[in-house]
Amino acid sequence: MVADSKSTFLISGNGDVIEPDDGLCAIGSGGTYATAAARAMLKHSKLNAKDLAMESMRIASEICIYTNANFTVEEL
Repeated sequence: MVADSKSTFLISGNGDVIEPDDGLCAIGSGGTYATAAARAMLKHSKLNAKDLAMESMRIASEICIYTNANFTVEEL
């Protein structure tokens, strides 16, 4: 997954570059849970991008047994 202040893209295992319809994407075993949480929060809250991502991952970690709650965020 790659993103900047204007765009977010998912890069598939085959090298395809995919642009999500709503600008949100997630990867991994809890990715669908994190995407669902992010969509709800984006619609009903004023969180900034980093806080939205962190909260989405926290929610996913509570649902998916393969997702843990230890996150590392790298910002450029």
